[in-house]
Formats: sequence, C-alpha cells, structure tokens
Amino acid sequence: MADGASGGPVLRLCVRLVRRPLLPAVRLWRRNIQLRVVVATLLMSLAVVLALGFVVVAQVSKGLLDAKEEAAQSQAAGGFAVAQEKANTPLSVEPDATDNKVGRDASTWMNSLVKQLASGGQTAFEVAALGAGEQQPGAQGVKGARASGNVDPTASVPIELRRAVNHATGTFKTFSEIRYTAGVGDKAPEPALVVGKRLTDINGYPYDLYYLFPLTQEEESLNLVKSTIATAGLFVVVLLSAIAWLVVRQVVTPVRMAAGIAERLSAGRLQERMKVTGEDDIARLGEAFNKMAQNLQNKIQQLEDLSRMQRRFVSDVSHELRTPLTTVRMAADVIHDARVDFDPVTARSAELLAGQLDRFESLLADLLEISRFDAGAAALEAEPIDLRDVVRRVIDGAEPLAEHKGTRIRVLGDTQPVIAEADARRVERVLRNLVVNAVEHGEGRDVVVRLASAGGAVAVAVRDYGVGLKPGEATRVFNRFWRADPARARTTGGTGLGLSIAVEDARLHGGWLQAWGEPGGGSQFRLTLPRTADEPLRGSPIPLEPEDSRGNRARAAAEAAGRGPGAGGRPDGRSERADRSPIPPRPAVTTAMPVPADPTALPGSGSRVVARPADQPTAQEDGTGGGR
Repeated sequence: MADGASGGPVLRLCVRLVRRPLLPAVRLWRRNIQLRVVVATLLMSLAVVLALGFVVVAQVSKGLLDAKEEAAQSQAAGGFAVAQEKANTPLSVEPDATDNKVGRDASTWMNSLVKQLASGGQTAFEVAALGAGEQQPGAQGVKGARASGNVDPTASVPIELRRAVNHATGTFKTFSEIRYTAGVGDKAPEPALVVGKRLTDINGYPYDLYYLFPLTQEEESLNLVKSTIATAGLFVVVLLSAIAWLVVRQVVTPVRMAAGIAERLSAGRLQERMKVTGEDDIARLGEAFNKMAQNLQNKIQQLEDLSRMQRRFVSDVSHELRTPLTTVRMAADVIHDARVDFDPVTARSAELLAGQLDRFESLLADLLEISRFDAGAAALEAEPIDLRDVVRRVIDGAEPLAEHKGTRIRVLGDTQPVIAEADARRVERVLRNLVVNAVEHGEGRDVVVRLASAGGAVAVAVRDYGVGLKPGEATRVFNRFWRADPARARTTGGTGLGLSIAVEDARLHGGWLQAWGEPGGGSQFRLTLPRTADEPLRGSPIPLEPEDSRGNRARAAAEAAGRGPGAGGRPDGRSERADRSPIPPRPAVTTAMPVPADPTALPGSGSRVVARPADQPTAQEDGTGGGR
C-alpha cells in the first residue's frame, strides 16, 4: 500500500510532464479541421502507395527470378550435356591416347573441362566441380573441388543442394551466395542461382558439376524498381496532401470567416457581414448568413427601439404624473386635516385616500429609479461608511412595523466596525427592503441581522423564520412586481419594485444580492459588497445558508450522534445547536431540489431554495439563484 501510495503522485507527475508539451498539438488537432483532413489524406494515400509498392515489387521480383531460372536451367542443361559428351568421347579421337581409359589423367581433364565451360559464360555464370562424396579406397575418380573465377566452391554450394545431387538423379537448383577466395581482390559475396547435377568423368567415376548464375543484374533492376516506386509514391503522397489542403481550404476559409463574424455579431457588432463571391454553395451560404445577420440586426434594433420607447414612456409618465399628483396631494391633505368635521364614512375615505396617495408617490419614485437604471444613468456616490450605522437607521425605521407584528429584530456582529466604500443612501434602501420584507413574512418570529467582514468583502445578512421560499420561487424573487403569495395583502404599502431596485443597487456597487430559503423554514438574504470600490469580489464572509437551517442541523445532529454523549453530544442524539434554534418543528415537505449555481456566475441575483425530503432532511452547499 505504501508503494502504491507513493507511486501514485509520481505517476501523475510523469503524466503531466508528458502531456504538457502535447497539449498545444492536441488543441490544434481538435480545433483545426483542415489539419485533420490533410493528415487523414496523407495517411490514407501513404497506405495505398505502400500496398501498391509491395504488390509491384513482388510481381517484378517474381518475373525477374522466373526469367532467370528459365535461362539458367537452359544454359546449365547445355553445359551438362557438353560435359557428359566430352567424358564419353572415344580414345581414338584423341591423338596420344592409349588403349584404355584408366590411364587418362582425370584431374587434368576436369580442370580443362571447368575452364572450357566457364569460358562461354563471360561473367554470366561460373562453373564448379566437386567430388562425388566418399569414394572407395583406390578409386581413380575426381577428387577435390575446382571452380572458375576465383570462386570458393565448397562455400558457394549449399550443403542441402550437394546432398540432393548426391542422393538422386536429375538437375537440382537453389538460391545461395557466391563466395570468393580471400586475397584475390576481396570481392564481396553476391546472390546467385546454383544449378547442379551428378555426372561421370572420363574414367566413369561420378562427380558433381554446378553452374552458379549471379543475380547482381536482377538485384540492381529490382532496386531500381523500388527506388522508382518510392520516389513516385512520395511524390504522389505529397501531391495528394497538397490537393487536399487546397480543396479543404476553399471550404474551411468561408466557414472560419463565418465563425469569426458570428463571434463579432455576438459581441454586439451587428454591422459585420461576410464577403460573398461567386454563385456556388459557399456563396449561397454566405448570402444566407448575411440575410440572417441583417434580420437579427433589424429585430434587435426593433427591440431596442421598443425598449427605449418603453423606458421613455415610463419616465415621461412618471414625470408627467408628478404635477397632477402634487395637486391631488394638496387637496387630499386639506381633506385629511378636516376629517374631524366629517361623518365617520367620509373621514375614513379621507384616510384611505391619503394612504393610497402615499403608495402612489412611492410607486412613482420607484419607477423613476428603475428608469434611471434602465437608461444607465444611475450614479454611485461612494464614500467610506460604517455599515453598523446604516443598519441602526434601518432598524429604527422598521421598529413600528416590528412592534405591530410582534417581531424582535436582533443584530449580530456589530461589535467591530464594518467599513466599506459605498453609497450610504443606496445601501440603506437595500437593507430597508430586506428588513421590512423579513418582518412582514416572519410571522411574528425573530429577525436576525448579521454583519461581517473578511478579506476584501463586507456582508449583511437578514434572516427570518417565516414562510420561507418554495422551489421555483427562487428564480423570480428579484423580478419586478413579483409576489410570493398574490393573495397576501401588502400591509406596508409596498410597490413590488423594492427587491428589483435593491439588486440593481448591489450590482451598481459591484456586489451581490443573494437569497436562500426553505419551505416553512424561513429565508436569508445576503448583501455582499467589496470593501474597496471597483475591487472584484471573490467570496462572502457570511455563508448563504445559515447555520440553523434544516440541513446544517441534521448534519450537526448526525455528528453529535456519531461522537456519543461523551464528546459534546446529547444522550438523545441531538446537538445543542439544534435545540437552541428558534424554528419549531415543521411537517416534511417533499419537493424537487434546484441545482445551485456559482455566485460569481449571476452576481447580484443569486438565491437558493432548500426543501426537505419526506424521509430525511438534506442540505445544499452555498449557491445562487432566485429569491422570495
């Protein structure tokens, strides 16, 4: 186990070292279709040329060897006939002959025969004569080995061929090498075809006669064919690769151009178009692409004009309504001040009129603020502020509503300064929306406001223990005019634009406004701001999911049960933190769990809803999504 553990990191290090220089090539291979097509064409054409070359070389080699064998056998047959004819020549033909053959010198006759037979070859073949194996004592047959052209007969004639000639009649052949005697030019061995046959000498004794036909010319011809095929094959492979590169380039270049123009279109440069030449399929593709881009530009322009008209309409209506609203407000104030002189029904109507006018004024103010955000005219007046002072002002303003609801607002983490460069007015507006919503939806339970700072970020989290958030509501909590319960009355006269303005204020600071919630377990909204203006956020000092959520309490209870009573747990298996939670037990809710996203992916609009399955509570990691 130790060896395996120690070998694992080393193996991974070796793999990384090997892969690192290959990554650019792999990336180029994946992204360049032209390279893949050219390489595939090169490999396939190379395979075809190699297969064709092997076939051609095999056929040429077979043809050359067959022709050589036929010519060699014919030449050797003539030589064998001449040799046997000379051995059978009568003595009366020769002038100095005696009356019997025994007296003739077989060795001298054999030397003369070998030279005479080899003289007709003119380097086309060599002749060798060998004794016919073991002979009887006192025999007068040919002994020793003789050959023409400084050939070493014993080394040039294979043992297998000699055995075949010694043990059978007829002509035998095989391929071998002609080896020459040392010291005479040191000529290198050369391939040859050896043809042999058993004959008898002038005294009637057997001997072996061999013809050795060099294959040098055939080998040179075959090498010439190989080099020609290799050169032609290489030329064909290079030519096919160049043709493939040119053909693919004609197709890939417009595609690359279209991809680049599409990227620029997606970046907002809607006037980009492809250059179209010709009337082929590529030209038709370019024309279709340009038409699509033109239609997209027209549609986007129409949508921008419509959006601009809508924003202008909202702004103009908001401004135009202020003058009549001011007049109505003055008249309503007069009526409201004189309500003591009216009958009860009229007095109540005066009070309702004053309240609805307050809501109308708030709605106009929110619409004007939204129109400024939409037009990009919102300005940030950042300065170093202590968020504790902002939280105190917000709580003081929300105290009357909290007393009416029977809710207590608690503040945690306010012992140390929480300083950040921010717009105090906008931050106070965000926190006021969060605290008022928490009190209104908290069902009379405590609302906890937590402050913290760490690294380059500060955060304020508002926690309530009310109805919470249901799955699917998280993605709509920051939408304009959205309400978690449409049947629920707005006791505080809200306009439905509070959280929408709050998330825009957070984005204007470069921060996040995120929400978490679970059905029946309350919710938590977290505002995270950079400590210094224009500093990017990398995290938040407060976790989005509170410690007293169902998931965290279940994990704490499981850990306490695993440690036992002696390790800080309770005898009943529940943790003390779970007992201190202000949330009473709720019935189980079975629902689907949403997938959390990274807070940096959707800054300012993140939330998460946690639902408890029927069998056991679950927990989610910190994430982002919708809201309340």
